[in-house]
Amino acid sequence: MEKWATVEEKKIVQQQSSFEKMFAQEPKEDQSELQLEDGSRVAVVGGGPAGSFFTYFLLDMASMLEMDLQVDVYEPRDYGCVGPRSCNMCGGIISESLVQILATEGINLPPTVVQRGIDSYVLHMDVGSVRIDTPLHEMRIGAVHRGAGPRGAEGMKWKSFDGHLQSLALNKGANLIQKRVSEISWNEGRPQVNTRGGKPETYDLLVVAVGVNSAALNFFERLHLPYEPPGATKTVIREYRLGAETIAKFLGSSMHVFLLNIPRLEFAAIIPKGDYVTVCLLGKNIDRELFETFLSSPEVKKCMPPGWHMDEFACQCSPRMNVRAAAHPFGDRIIFIGDCGVTRLYKDGIGGAYRTAKAAASTAIFHGIAAEDFRQQFWSACKTIDADNSFGKVIYLITRQIQRRRFARRAILNLTASEQE
Repeated sequence: MEKWATVEEKKIVQQQSSFEKMFAQEPKEDQSELQLEDGSRVAVVGGGPAGSFFTYFLLDMASMLEMDLQVDVYEPRDYGCVGPRSCNMCGGIISESLVQILATEGINLPPTVVQRGIDSYVLHMDVGSVRIDTPLHEMRIGAVHRGAGPRGAEGMKWKSFDGHLQSLALNKGANLIQKRVSEISWNEGRPQVNTRGGKPETYDLLVVAVGVNSAALNFFERLHLPYEPPGATKTVIREYRLGAETIAKFLGSSMHVFLLNIPRLEFAAIIPKGDYVTVCLLGKNIDRELFETFLSSPEVKKCMPPGWHMDEFACQCSPRMNVRAAAHPFGDRIIFIGDCGVTRLYKDGIGGAYRTAKAAASTAIFHGIAAEDFRQQFWSACKTIDADNSFGKVIYLITRQIQRRRFARRAILNLTASEQE
């Protein structure tokens, strides 16, 4: 699977992209001197998937070269606690392709992390619904909680997806620093990390993996970098505790996707998990009125059990989602990965974190940590994602037109149903 993905990505990379102009920089004369070596120190700010993937791959590659690195991961979240203290505000779907790729990397997701295997999608419209099965009807799409679970989930058997990845990174030899970063600065040309109540630490490489919902992005405005944060839009995520038996009866093992003609609503889904279902909305100026309009629709009510009340939810958050790539997400001794750099449009953010993190780690180990090294090597992964996003934007434009036209929705329903026969 990994070989197939690599071939396909190389085809996409060959396409011309606006990314080339965005990241073009003049090389510096001393770039070849910026290398990691025995005893080098690396700081990873952010212990979510992007930060953990980077740490895992960096230390794994360094071990193959018998290179001894010190890697400090700065992450104040406690993935053993339920509620906001561990939550990274995400719908929590691991794509089928990513599950397979991770398996080839030796990263397997235990049943305590994957709360439900998704074997199909159900597309709901006002003109009807249709089930879309995954290939071979295998449950290879994983529904997870990024943290330890919503409020009130104490005592359950489920574990945090982000916590699992973090433990893999720590097992490779990384150090976890559970303190909030208060400042990023330069010390004689090297990045320096300050924490509340701690002493400044200087590193050879700084990896930024803080997402788009962190105030830490403001630190980099004072570093005079060409980096510009990504564009983002607001989403809303709610968790409802229905119980495993009720979920199995009414939603099954399907991810429910809604294509409804509701103004300002671009995407909506209900994702079944262990004892909870996650409701995700994406659109323009999402507010309580829009959320209630969606939850009150007949299509949603058909999915939910009798007696369900939309106001009886366990958790709710309104995270921002990356919709436009950051500009210049790298420099000498610094790189931005995951959502705060480049990720996939509206989908598979964890897959984007994996791809950019591995590309960044490979560049740092085998090529160097200068801006030109990242531009030449890390950039390829970014161009792949950018090309995919350009295609995705066209698809979403078409989808919005379908949402507004009843005849088009019926045509999509009939076409999809015929393909499933």
